Amino acid sequence: MGEIKRICMWACPRNISTTMMYSFAQRNDTKVHDEPLYAHYLANTKAKEYHPGVQEILAADENDGQKVIEAMLKNNAAPVLFYKQMTHHLLDLDRSFMSSVQHILLTRDPREMLPSFAEVIENPKLADTGYQHHNDLVDHFEANNIPFTVIDSKRVLLNPKSQLQQLCFNLGIEFQEAMLSWKKGPRPEDGVWAKYWYSSIHNSTGFMQYKEKKEPFPEALLPLLKECLPYYQRLRNLAI
Repeated sequence: MGEIKRICMWACPRNISTTMMYSFAQRNDTKVHDEPLYAHYLANTKAKEYHPGVQEILAADENDGQKVIEAMLKNNAAPVLFYKQMTHHLLDLDRSFMSSVQHILLTRDPREMLPSFAEVIENPKLADTGYQHHNDLVDHFEANNIPFTVIDSKRVLLNPKSQLQQLCFNLGIEFQEAMLSWKKGPRPEDGVWAKYWYSSIHNSTGFMQYKEKKEPFPEALLPLLKECLPYYQRLRNLAI
């Protein structure tokens, strides 16, 4: 089978992370995995008190993050293994595994992400958003000479083919045209939480057209936005 490429895409919530997972799932050489560290995150944080479907998630998936990472590194089910991850799910796990996998950081403008996120998670905090965690990962990657690619959801939606071509080049895999479209409906790889979060992707057949938000930004979220923006700015400056 040759050397297996294990790819971790680290995303913030309410992004196009599931769209990216569906895109990679169309490849003829790839198997995708949906947020394998989610149960670990819930089991070890107060997020279990306000995330929907907690007991179902904890029952369905491995709660020990270190065991999840060990399983990832042993997995040889396909030439390319794509792991959709949330950056804040890492918590305090040993990061030595990161030199053995490839990394994508997926970000989104908090002016667009936060109002969407607050519709599901009431009174979100900086730690819920992933922006600071993304920056911590950038620091870790740069300090340890670990290659990574940053992508911004707006740029991807404005030109999916060009962005995917560049991303695949950075990952050392061939771009496949099949990555641009898929059949409507759920995928077997969807996490058990899909019913709470995935309605839009289940109604899609490809990358949705980017639409700028017209609604006024919620005043209650302005302090959180101020916290998030410097972290996002750094990521946007690094994005392809």
